Amino acid sequence: MADIMIRKRKRMRSKEIKAMSQELEQILGVPVFSEDDPVDMAESSDFNVVFVGSDILGLVVDGKPFLTVRGILKYRPSARAVTVDMGAVPFVTNGADVMGPGITDADEGIQEGDLVWIRDIKNGVPLAIGVALRSGEELKLKNGGKAIKTIHYVGDKLWKSGE
Repeated sequence: MADIMIRKRKRMRSKEIKAMSQELEQILGVPVFSEDDPVDMAESSDFNVVFVGSDILGLVVDGKPFLTVRGILKYRPSARAVTVDMGAVPFVTNGADVMGPGITDADEGIQEGDLVWIRDIKNGVPLAIGVALRSGEELKLKNGGKAIKTIHYVGDKLWKSGE
């Protein structure tokens, strides 16, 4: 186990699970966990996390639910995706924020402040979860400067807690 602090883990009611599942399905365009799955909510050191069984597949940032990198790998959504070139991959997988020139494509439905997931151009593999600092159309313009603030990435303590 990694050094992520989990506390106050408790089972969610089926009504809460259904509401969160519907919200995630609306955001990402794919069905996620159902109310029949054992879903728990817990507090971690950075944000609330959502356990489905024993895996952390979701997180809640500022009241907004989203999938973790493992959740993206499991459910394979296509919405809210931002694609980066291979030159950006080593930086993103070390937790760096995504800079505008490294972006090759972005979902046009993204609004500023939305949670997004970042993938590489070659394999389409999810690398990180972040907060968009620009809209989807602005992200495609590849303007300089910070474009996405990374909050969770492959190799961080949240990722390692699932190993």
